[in-house]
Amino acid sequence: MTPVRVSREFRLLAVGQLVSGFGTQAALVALPFQIYVISHSAALVGLLGLFELGPMIVVSLVGGAVLDRRDRRPVLAAAQLGVIAVTGGLFALSLLDAHPPVLAILALGGILAGGSALDGVARGAIIPGVLGPDLLRQGLAFNYGLGQATGIVGPGLGGILIGVFGGVAWIYVINAASCVAMLAVALALGPQLPHVREGHDSLGRSIAEGLRFVASHRALAGSFVIDINAMLFGMPRALFAVLALRVYHAGAGGTGLLYSAIALGGTVAVLGSGWVQHVNRLGRVTAVMVLLWGLAIGGAGLVRSIWPAAALFTFAGWADGLSAVCRGVISQTVTPDRMRGRMSSVFSLVVTSGPRLGDIESGLVAGLVGPLNSVLVGGLGCVLGVGLTLLAFPQLAAYEADVEVARMRREAVGPPV
Repeated sequence: MTPVRVSREFRLLAVGQLVSGFGTQAALVALPFQIYVISHSAALVGLLGLFELGPMIVVSLVGGAVLDRRDRRPVLAAAQLGVIAVTGGLFALSLLDAHPPVLAILALGGILAGGSALDGVARGAIIPGVLGPDLLRQGLAFNYGLGQATGIVGPGLGGILIGVFGGVAWIYVINAASCVAMLAVALALGPQLPHVREGHDSLGRSIAEGLRFVASHRALAGSFVIDINAMLFGMPRALFAVLALRVYHAGAGGTGLLYSAIALGGTVAVLGSGWVQHVNRLGRVTAVMVLLWGLAIGGAGLVRSIWPAAALFTFAGWADGLSAVCRGVISQTVTPDRMRGRMSSVFSLVVTSGPRLGDIESGLVAGLVGPLNSVLVGGLGCVLGVGLTLLAFPQLAAYEADVEVARMRREAVGPPV
């Protein structure tokens, strides 16, 4: 809690994330649930991830380059306005037509993902500057834990409200209203200027420089690859509605429970993550946790009752929560401030596009072998991927947090330009 007590800007961001997170998580349930109810197709639910990838990639990369050039507050505000506009469109579409065109929902869902990605990139670039190197680990852990806490309540609440309202339309209104809080935070923050060099390259060259930076730091690149592996093969969230309706017969409430189970595990992990502050080899911890995640997900593919499945997803969320805290520290400590926006754009792409790739993979495999077998195969694929990642990126296991934090302290001596 120290970062919350000592930093006004971090405290404002935490409040904004807490409020907007509830709406975001509720909408996370509403979109795939609505698509499956209309189409009865697991493959189309998985296709939502494909529609989301394009906007996320473009918005994140361009937004990251802009964040390294100027005050970061207007970018955060623009992200909230975009989400409010798109969720308003989803509300109107769902209210006017009980069975709207799936293609329209997929398209709007893709644009919504772009706005959410820009929000994550902007906050990721701002947080290290308002905390400094000495509070960064605690702040990143608190920030992730806050996201997981809203992930417990938001999906469950979304599932319940879908049943209460008899549809998803009003869930989109809740999402739009919650983003007003983060918009107010963006307007209340003090200036968030990056440490920039004199002059600017073109936008394209700036993006390319950021990508080269990520590729050249092998520990950073390895942390991204191991997370993509975990989400591509081990994240079956696109099947939660399918599993709840067809396998567990638990309805919309069961769908929300499965989403909340992973978030509950992540929250428990963060509450007990104080020991991470004293670990130097965070890359090794990351690898172990991703391995445990894959084993738990694979085990969920072997059960046919919702409560054992929820327990396994909770354990998987615990492992993923510790992995996320470690990966967040690795990425922020190896990155100089002048590259913070562009690195955060790639980090956001990995964190947000990985589950979308997992949606595509799990949905397509479920169409071939069934939802439970898809979960099992994905978990086993994740376990295999951990070994391959460590072979390709040995620098991840060799990462030393103490060395990188000392470098951050030296960089923090200079004022913003």
